[in-house]
Amino acid sequence: MNIEAGFLRDRFRIPAGPDGNPSLYFCGNSLGLQPIAAAEAVEAELERWARLGVAGHFDGLLAWMPYHRLLTDHLAELVGAEKHEVVAMNSLTVNLHLMMISFYRPHGERRRILIERGAFPSDRHAVASQIALHGLDTEHDLVELAPRRDGLIHEEDLEDYLNDHGERVALVLWPGVQYATGQVFDLERIAGACRKAGAVLGLDLAHAVGNIPLKLHELGADFAVWCSYKYLNAGPGAVAGCFVHQRHERHQGPRLAGWWGHDEASRFRMGPDFEASRGAEGWQLSNPPILAMAPLRASLDLFHEAGMEQLRRLSLELTGHLAGELNRRVGDHLDILTPLEPQRRGCQLSLRIHGGRRAGRQLFERLEGHGVVADWREPDIIRIAPTPLYNTAEETERFVRLVEKLL
Repeated sequence: MNIEAGFLRDRFRIPAGPDGNPSLYFCGNSLGLQPIAAAEAVEAELERWARLGVAGHFDGLLAWMPYHRLLTDHLAELVGAEKHEVVAMNSLTVNLHLMMISFYRPHGERRRILIERGAFPSDRHAVASQIALHGLDTEHDLVELAPRRDGLIHEEDLEDYLNDHGERVALVLWPGVQYATGQVFDLERIAGACRKAGAVLGLDLAHAVGNIPLKLHELGADFAVWCSYKYLNAGPGAVAGCFVHQRHERHQGPRLAGWWGHDEASRFRMGPDFEASRGAEGWQLSNPPILAMAPLRASLDLFHEAGMEQLRRLSLELTGHLAGELNRRVGDHLDILTPLEPQRRGCQLSLRIHGGRRAGRQLFERLEGHGVVADWREPDIIRIAPTPLYNTAEETERFVRLVEKLL
């Protein structure tokens, strides 16, 4: 069966543009659209609360006590992990801090954290604060790998750095997709370089999960974190996710503990001593927010139905067509910063308009006035992310015609 991009479009609510018609929504890299089933899922939990009260924790298939596990199968499938390696909890940066408390353990000369220059600010803030927490100095112990003249970071530069200085690197924190340029990284290559250097590898998959296929267990990263409000369409401030490789399932090092990470068999004995649950669940702090998890469960059902490999194929078709038409019809007026090689791009294309920030911002605002929902990133980048769950090839064609008209 020949499936086209946007084949689940009728399962989402699409905001209207200024003319009352559906907007051209290309902003799933910032906030995904609302699945129709999300409201139904939340309303069902509100009704259970009204009807059952506290008994809702234990009653039926949707009991709140183990509710987070209703997400585990599809989440593990989505990121290529074993079930005990993943858990939905907290927010991305909270999870990142929890992971670094356990896995950033500087000692002797091995105390540096390596990130990309121009990392998402929240990651840099988290890393800098963890370095300070250990009484170290970011000037010496935070290394930011710079892009080349093409604006991209090349994996061989990371390999070279680790070959030369790997004995001083405690943690490499790396994105699956660079948020500003949309560059997809060769995570297998990066993981190999980290193993060779003896450095811990943590991944920020905020712009990768639901965007590109992932194989975290096979990859062997020590941990990964991600948010769920972008491509996973779980709503603003949605419950995030975390992966801890199974070799750490009985982690004996430090962690910040809370009672929901306590082994389930003895949790309600209310004893003073912490006994961690197996795997990623052992890093949970508090019982899950059911009303916030319900939309994520609804969205993960759609990803399971669609299949990540099929979505990847459709995504490459959308971005390939869009990039080709932009270069052909308005290439004299803009640059596409995202690599055009299929394996180095996801849903997102990052555009820089000739003429500087003023020209770029002017085009962005004109597009908004014509019903295009895109994303602006300082100083001069327009980010466009056709998402195959709900965007169509016809929409990308309309976008190119608008850019051609408005430039």
